[in-house]
Amino acid sequence: MDSTYYGHGSPAERWERARMFFDAKDYTAAARVLTGLVEEVPEQTGPRLLLARAYYHSAQLRRAEAELRVIVERDPVEHYARLMLGRTLQRQGRQEEAESHLRIASALAGDFGPA
Repeated sequence: MDSTYYGHGSPAERWERARMFFDAKDYTAAARVLTGLVEEVPEQTGPRLLLARAYYHSAQLRRAEAELRVIVERDPVEHYARLMLGRTLQRQGRQEEAESHLRIASALAGDFGPA
């Protein structure tokens, strides 16, 4: 498939196409669609978070980290982005850095551990 396929259609059509690729576990194709969509609507968290997830699942961890950091910078209490950022850092062997994000994610989820 050429790149025009990935960028064809309205933003809503591309969002649906990206989700179909993601649900089919074709994370690379989902990322191709989402990259253009994120460039077009950079302020929207949904496409950027799904792009980060596609990168994570296709082992493009540096790219996943970059997208997640944008989300967390804009919205420090975005629980799932914090959790994913922590897991992404863990997969890169950066455990110490991951811990702070994972603790924040747990707190945001209301999981404060044993009393």
